[in-house]
Amino acid sequence: MNADATPSPVSSHVSRLVSGGQAGVDRAALDFAVNHGLPYGGWVPRGGRTEDGVDLLRTYAHLRQMPTADYPARTRKNVEDSDATLIVCPERLLGSSRGTRLTAHVARELTRPLLIAGPEDATTVQEWVASLSPAFATGLVLNVAGPRASGWPDGYAVTYALLRDALSA
Repeated sequence: MNADATPSPVSSHVSRLVSGGQAGVDRAALDFAVNHGLPYGGWVPRGGRTEDGVDLLRTYAHLRQMPTADYPARTRKNVEDSDATLIVCPERLLGSSRGTRLTAHVARELTRPLLIAGPEDATTVQEWVASLSPAFATGLVLNVAGPRASGWPDGYAVTYALLRDALSA
């Protein structure tokens, strides 16, 4: 895990992060939550393993296992269980990640707020989260998704930094 030396408090607008835990963007969201004392959760496919072999259910105690190994079912459940979805993905990769496209599709289908943010969009993310917060008095449950590490090797570092910059109180 990538611990910050002096973690700053997380924005009071976000009460919980949700993620499917795959290597890359998803894992950065979970590690950010753990390192900043922010509640987290999410659904993982049956078996709970990622492309890099991590056993998510042992590593992240608050994740739950789906009854199926189907990734699209996991994706749908994480969007359903969230108030809004943040996809972290550079524009050039949007078309190449099936899971990322599916996440955006499900969020739109369920009429959940959706923001697709690139590496330089911390201010945009911060403003978007703040704009949503009045509708969620107890805090926003934010699903964070994006490409796997195999599709975007820099995704973990970029996402962790983006969340740190956007969600710092």
